[in-house]
Amino acid sequence: MRNLVSVFLLTTFFAGLSAQSVFTDKRDGNVYHTITVSGVTWMAENLKFKAKSGAFFFDNDSNNVQSYGVLYEWKTAMSSCPDGWHLPSGADFQILINHFEQNEEWGKIPSDPSSFGIQLGGMQDYEGTFSEMDESAYYWTSTEYNKSNAEYFSYLLIDDKPIIDISREADIADIHGTEKANKYSVRCIKN
Repeated sequence: MRNLVSVFLLTTFFAGLSAQSVFTDKRDGNVYHTITVSGVTWMAENLKFKAKSGAFFFDNDSNNVQSYGVLYEWKTAMSSCPDGWHLPSGADFQILINHFEQNEEWGKIPSDPSSFGIQLGGMQDYEGTFSEMDESAYYWTSTEYNKSNAEYFSYLLIDDKPIIDISREADIADIHGTEKANKYSVRCIKN
């Protein structure tokens, strides 16, 4: 009997751990791997929720959603995370950067429990041009600069080496791409 209780407790413990590594979005049934970094639980995959407006498929091709997720305008990104989740701030991304710069695990596959699972989903600019699929990932943050600009996190591959950055308000004059009408990927964090 004691062995049976031990097996039950171990099974329950491991089932609890595996339950912490995935999340199902009740709105559409999409399942996301998650990762916890410095006490914050992140989706380890790009959001795939198709909002009624402000959400786009790369090249307007729904076949791209499974591999790359959906691209969102900033206003839509702010309200697209499922209940119990929200769009991370620039400070949240900075904590993530600090963690992964020490551990160098950015590019691993999403199903690896120690990976953020970068998906190079590219972007669509405010003029409607899609670009950089398989070359870069841009993620909206909840940090707003002004009526038309917001902060984003970027992960670019240049000569097979990652260049990781967070836009800063002071960079707006120098960096094109912070317009809220651009379409970037979304990663949500748990409340």
